[in-house]
Amino acid sequence: MNFPKLFQPIKLGTMEVPNRFVVPAMGTNLANPDGTISEDLIAYWETRAKGGWGLLTVEVTAVDSLGKAIPNQPGLWDDQFIEGFSNLAKAVKKHDAKIAVQLHHAGRQTTSTTIGDQPVAPSPLKCPICNEIPRELSREEIYALIDSYATAAYRAKMAGIDAVEIHGAHGYLIAQFMSPHSNKRVDEFGGTFENRMRFPKEIAKNIRRKVGSGFPVIFRLSADERVADGLTVQESRAAAKIMEQAGVDAIHVSKGVYETMQYIVAPSDVGPGYILPDAGEIKKSTNLPVIGVGRINTPYMADDAITRNQADLLSWGRQSLTDPELPNKLASGKTDEVAPCIACNQGCIGYIFDPDKLQISCLVNPFCGSEREMEINNAPEQKHVVIIGAGPGGLKAAWILAERGHQVTVFESRSKPGGQMELGAFPPGRQEITKFINYYWHMALKNGVTFRFNTEATVQDIVDENPDSIILATGGKPLIPENISGINQEHVVTALDILMGKITPESRVLIIGGGLIGSETADFLAMKGHKVTLCEQEAEIATDIHEAVKYFLIQRLHENQVDIKTGTKIIEIQKDKVIASINGERHELSGHETIVLAAGTVSNNQLGPELSNKVNNIHVIGDASDPRKAIDAIEEGARVALNI
Repeated sequence: MNFPKLFQPIKLGTMEVPNRFVVPAMGTNLANPDGTISEDLIAYWETRAKGGWGLLTVEVTAVDSLGKAIPNQPGLWDDQFIEGFSNLAKAVKKHDAKIAVQLHHAGRQTTSTTIGDQPVAPSPLKCPICNEIPRELSREEIYALIDSYATAAYRAKMAGIDAVEIHGAHGYLIAQFMSPHSNKRVDEFGGTFENRMRFPKEIAKNIRRKVGSGFPVIFRLSADERVADGLTVQESRAAAKIMEQAGVDAIHVSKGVYETMQYIVAPSDVGPGYILPDAGEIKKSTNLPVIGVGRINTPYMADDAITRNQADLLSWGRQSLTDPELPNKLASGKTDEVAPCIACNQGCIGYIFDPDKLQISCLVNPFCGSEREMEINNAPEQKHVVIIGAGPGGLKAAWILAERGHQVTVFESRSKPGGQMELGAFPPGRQEITKFINYYWHMALKNGVTFRFNTEATVQDIVDENPDSIILATGGKPLIPENISGINQEHVVTALDILMGKITPESRVLIIGGGLIGSETADFLAMKGHKVTLCEQEAEIATDIHEAVKYFLIQRLHENQVDIKTGTKIIEIQKDKVIASINGERHELSGHETIVLAAGTVSNNQLGPELSNKVNNIHVIGDASDPRKAIDAIEEGARVALNI
């Protein structure tokens, strides 16, 4: 067997985990609104249990109704929740996996809208992200919460859950007590390190008294909070020792708080395995098994972490969203079929906090979060499906259709697959995008898809194929804002032209549009030494990018002295200057030799109307239907492919 260390069993207390693969607790928002376990949540977890994961940790389970961080969060603050957790435990354990429940209270890292009341915390200091001043907990309330954790753990045990994890990481309530950054109390729960550790220590001891000695308890902490006066690795080593003495059976090492979200769910700007050195330091201070996490996305890295004594088990987090079958694929030698997590943060953390989504998904794996309704089954009869466009949506559709047994032909005007998504790999920190494009292509070829590259498909080409169904995945093209006078001059180009290498801009560049494309093009050009001015008519740039991704982008833009002008509407482009309205006042911006348009995208779907009276069963997906993000195109491609 490949990677034998990863498939060795290990004991956490009295519980034997069959291998070293852990799915950590990640909010899914798939529970019912009242906190009970939904069928969707059971399907989500059972899919990963089937995939061979050894330990599955059910997400952020609230020990108190005022401790929720997201609306549809599981709860264990009442006996009514036991039945649902029992059903979940049975679904997971029938696949020989172990299941833990993470006990959680958000403290100040929530909102009154989410919980229906004022958030609570050790001290009345607001979380800069949630931006609400919490109410300081009284001593009586603190002791009541300690009991709430223990009672929730007991309910988990009664439901047939194998273990619990105390969530002391990521700036939630327990971490708020532990950290001098958020704890300014002067009683026995604040001040000295020992006092700040009293809350988690008493929780662990109370849980142990309640559940007995044979029930494993894991403690999760952020070894380095990356904030001023926050926990550091040195202090966290001492914290791990205290929790070991309090009776926990394993330490799960993470990083960051809400203010430093870029280190909790690090984007591709941060290297794989970035928390493993911290885990290794914690491991030196405790005799307990240590669980490592932090962009663990290859078995080689995981195996090496065990070899180097940095961790005993590995949490694969977002990688488990991307590929729920990863352990089974590795066990059977199908390493080439492992889907890559590209750390884009779009469907995972991005969707969880997006008020228009509020449900976990994954750009690479659109089945994530929809396991109950989306499933690949053999087609009742083979059909010939022609797809125009080998971008991410077209590739995903092609692969699924072929896997279901259909004959699939893909026309692509360029010499390789990926569409505009491939160009998205050019800006700094985005090189991993090519991994999932290559993976989609590999799986499509493996399932027998025929590709015709360098072919601009005509209506006649398509009709000659005699297709049963057609998928138009022709993408979009740059929006040319005709309301800007002088837009058609020679020195005005599109961001797409630059990223494709069609145009080499002069040294001084002005970019119109500060969304994802404009901001990343500015990043790309500034890193190459261009002097860049980035103009955005809204009050902020890059609002369509998750904060954890945006952090490093903004950092580079400032480091490379990009001149960011918000509240700026371009009115006219002249040969030697640009006329703009900046916060309602007329300004002249001069000295720019190349003007770059990144003002949006329009659909590229000329074939649709021409085909409509010649063939039946036409499906239009992605930007060809309505300009959005790649994650939308991929999901649409998958759903269409499942229904042909």
